Amino acid sequence: MAEPFHPYLPFLLWWVPLLPLIAGAVIAILPNRYGRVASQIATGALFLSCLIALAALLCSLTPGKMASSIPAVTWLTFGDVALQVGLWLDPMSAAMAAMVTFVALWIFVYSIGYMEKEARFGRFFGFLSLFCGAMLFVVLSNSLLLLFMAWELVGLASYMLIGFYFEKPTAAAAAQKAFITTRVGDMAFFIGMIWLYRQSGTLLFYDNGNGLLESGVLHSLAGATTVGGLAVSSAAALLLLVGAMGKSGQVPLHTWLPDAMEGPTPVSALIHAATMVAAGVFLVARTHPIFSAAADLNGLSLPLIAAAWIGGITALYAALVALAQTDIKRILAYSTVSQLGFMMVALGTGGVAAAMFHLIAHAFFKALLFLSAGSVIHGCHEEQDIRRMGGLRHAMPKTFVTYAVGMMALSGFPFVFSGFWSKEAILHKAQIWPGGHGPFLLAGAAALLTAFYMTRQALLVFFGVPRRPGVAHPHESPSVMLVPLYVLAAGAVLLALVGTPVWPWFEEWISGESARFDSGALMKPEVMHLIGLSLAIVTLGVGASWAIYRNVSSDSQAADPLAGKLGGVWRFLEQAMGFDALYEKAIIGPLAFFAGAIDALERQVFVPLMAVGESCVKRIGRWTGVSDEKGLNDGFDRLCSGLQNRAVSASRSQSGRPQAYLRAIGLGMSVLLILYFWLIA
Repeated sequence: MAEPFHPYLPFLLWWVPLLPLIAGAVIAILPNRYGRVASQIATGALFLSCLIALAALLCSLTPGKMASSIPAVTWLTFGDVALQVGLWLDPMSAAMAAMVTFVALWIFVYSIGYMEKEARFGRFFGFLSLFCGAMLFVVLSNSLLLLFMAWELVGLASYMLIGFYFEKPTAAAAAQKAFITTRVGDMAFFIGMIWLYRQSGTLLFYDNGNGLLESGVLHSLAGATTVGGLAVSSAAALLLLVGAMGKSGQVPLHTWLPDAMEGPTPVSALIHAATMVAAGVFLVARTHPIFSAAADLNGLSLPLIAAAWIGGITALYAALVALAQTDIKRILAYSTVSQLGFMMVALGTGGVAAAMFHLIAHAFFKALLFLSAGSVIHGCHEEQDIRRMGGLRHAMPKTFVTYAVGMMALSGFPFVFSGFWSKEAILHKAQIWPGGHGPFLLAGAAALLTAFYMTRQALLVFFGVPRRPGVAHPHESPSVMLVPLYVLAAGAVLLALVGTPVWPWFEEWISGESARFDSGALMKPEVMHLIGLSLAIVTLGVGASWAIYRNVSSDSQAADPLAGKLGGVWRFLEQAMGFDALYEKAIIGPLAFFAGAIDALERQVFVPLMAVGESCVKRIGRWTGVSDEKGLNDGFDRLCSGLQNRAVSASRSQSGRPQAYLRAIGLGMSVLLILYFWLIA
């Protein structure tokens, strides 16, 4: 077990997740009228967590000493077995903790301005604090048990935040949908965790060579087999993958994620950037040694093959659906699903560092895009339909600039933006993957569509003529909402400095190696080929979108220019390829029918039978009552009366006078003497 970097680190690192959790607990007992105080408590606690997380990040940069185990504590003891939980600091967890606290901090600041008129202003910040504290435990955990407990807290907090406007039926339904859908994946995660514990006897990731992610346990898990000769490590990893699919919105467990837009915009930014959806990708990245422990199929790991293909399918599916959406937040939601697919492709093809770099870069530019969208909604008086916007770059120039940065980073504009290099790294890993070119082709097509639909959104919202008959006088947002946009925009650009082939610092650091500056890296044939391909993808996507949407009609009711070209395909995409309808007919409908049948059976069969039974029991009770009253009770009463009468008669002979007793004794003695003499005569 590695020694801590600093003697105070074990104590301080626990406070990174604990401070937001404590803030949430304090806010929970504050009255609603102290909303401003609640926002200050939540923001202050997260600010302190961010400082500690950044200090821990600096510690993880120590050359030659990049991992440290924080001493575990006993969570539960049964018999002679003690389940322990602890924290683990390495480049991956340090980067995630710093990202979560930093990005979330600016979302908190933004929320102060965006949510200030809400009646439950304080409660909102309490839920945000719970959300962040739980996510920080996920990324810092050295135990699969602690990670799972925090994982469930993340789900609970997301349920409360998505359903924050619970008065709206759609928001309440979206919260329930998210909670129930992710429970499917969570059950698989739970079974996989139990299986791993049964096989290894531990849930600690690192434990002096005896942890789940250390070679001894990994070899035993890969050596043991289950049904069909599948290695136990692969079977358990597949269950963990299902859990990650639920949290990170991978097909087919993705349907909750677009509906999560029913929550306030800062919640959308937090869920889609720094917290919930990142948890699934992080789980696969953290447990990647388990995923790759056994070679099940042609020298490749089956769980990684599954992750690569599921990620590729998800990336392309969500990008296609995003083409036909008109809600500004819903487009970004499907974009998140697509980008999470890119991360899964990277994880499946062996690019853990590439996946983590895209995850962190995506957190910055997707938070930027959601908050910019919130600024647009705020300035357009809660309008979210991009068909009713247009020309906003003049009314909201600052929001336009920050949105443009996020849009170009997500689309993969070359060289300057982090999204270009993170996607290039993923495409590189997918291209050289020995499992085939399928995930690479799916990811390349998704990247092309990403550039197309993000350009479409930017053109419809900020360019052209105003198309907002119901939106009068759009206005720029206040500074408290704009400053976070500037910071996140800077992050989306500056992260590009540590992810280029010339200086692949992030990739080498995550891998535990020292990065070297290579000025000739861009001239390598494989790098030039991918850069050329990326440039072609972006140019084609942006150019096609510009050609179609540059002269869009000023009528907000006019059909989308692409709708006429695609016809029925457009409606198919507009309805998200019918997944919700499919689930309604294939799962929800049959379950509702089954529940209705059970209800009818209960009402029409069991309830009447219970009524008959109740009548019989009552009749038996009446018969028993009559026999009891007329038989047992009367007989017992007569017996008692007889005994009482005899007792009364006997009591009359007891006068309590000594003279009477002496007369009785004398009379008795006289009778006895007469009898005696008569007998002896």
